[in-house]
Amino acid sequence: MVMEKRLDQFVSIRAALSLPVAPLQYLVSWPTDFVDDLKDAISTHDKLVRENLQLKTEQLLLRSQLQRLIAIESENNYLKALLQSSHQVKGKTLIAELLAVDSEPFVNQVTIDKGWRDSVYVGQPVLDANGVMGQVIQVGPITSRILLVNDPHSGIAVQNARNGMRAVAVGDSYSGKLRLAYVPKTADIHIGDLFITSGLGDHYPEGYPVGKISSVVKDPAQQFATIYLQPSAHLDSSRQVLLIWYQRNA
Repeated sequence: MVMEKRLDQFVSIRAALSLPVAPLQYLVSWPTDFVDDLKDAISTHDKLVRENLQLKTEQLLLRSQLQRLIAIESENNYLKALLQSSHQVKGKTLIAELLAVDSEPFVNQVTIDKGWRDSVYVGQPVLDANGVMGQVIQVGPITSRILLVNDPHSGIAVQNARNGMRAVAVGDSYSGKLRLAYVPKTADIHIGDLFITSGLGDHYPEGYPVGKISSVVKDPAQQFATIYLQPSAHLDSSRQVLLIWYQRNA
């Protein structure tokens, strides 16, 4: 150290002596650097894990919100179709929402959120955006019960939109469809024919879709043909329905 202070030539000697000492310095400092790097790696890993969990949570929330938006969009589209259908109805109309579906076997009835304080009456026809759903059979202060067209106690006067042939469509709980009652085997009916309300009777106005022919069976052993209609109304999925005020006698 004294020589380094007094002799300038010793600087080069000191630099040459530092070369073999350098590996020892690196070796001594390596554990400290390794521990620091390990801490940084663990901290970075924990941070990435937390960020990953947060991103997964946000992704789940966004997916749930997206599904909700899709459901709202679908409901809005259905309401638009329902309102468009209401413009084709002559007279007063009112949109109601389903509250409950009857769970008894072979019973196809639903409950809606409108009652006699909304001027709902027994026998009132009920539609959805696609066709006839049924009619009101029971009215309370704020709720009403609807008999769907595919209930076995339901009967509706219909006619073929193609040739005007009239018939009565009754509900069939086993298949969930409608069946044309007492139709001769010689009747001019084909699969795909649309049957609409005939307006005969005091419950349903004329010209609303009831169902399309889905099967025609003409068994020689039977007196009448077995004919089924697929309901036009979405009986299993509609959440909003359209109440219409129609009384033919009035």
